[in-house]
Amino acid sequence: MDRIIQMILNKLLGRLVNTAVNKGVDYAARRGKSPQDMSPEELQQARAGKDMAKRARQAAKLTRRIRKRKRPADCGPFPLIPMV
Repeated sequence: MDRIIQMILNKLLGRLVNTAVNKGVDYAARRGKSPQDMSPEELQQARAGKDMAKRARQAAKLTRRIRKRKRPADCGPFPLIPMV
């Protein structure tokens, strides 16, 4: 029973942290200004900053996925190049 509660708490905390990180990235991209007070150039720059942060999160996710992959037994020190 404790394990189920721990799993639920981990999911909820993960969502909370993700939301907080997204809000922080949005705030930093806007430099603390509200979208109504920003010029079109500033809005475009903020959008570009958010897109860059999104690509960084995707790259981190991909890196974790590659690192987690199990290596075949016939691989040497380089997991993607099989030793022949």
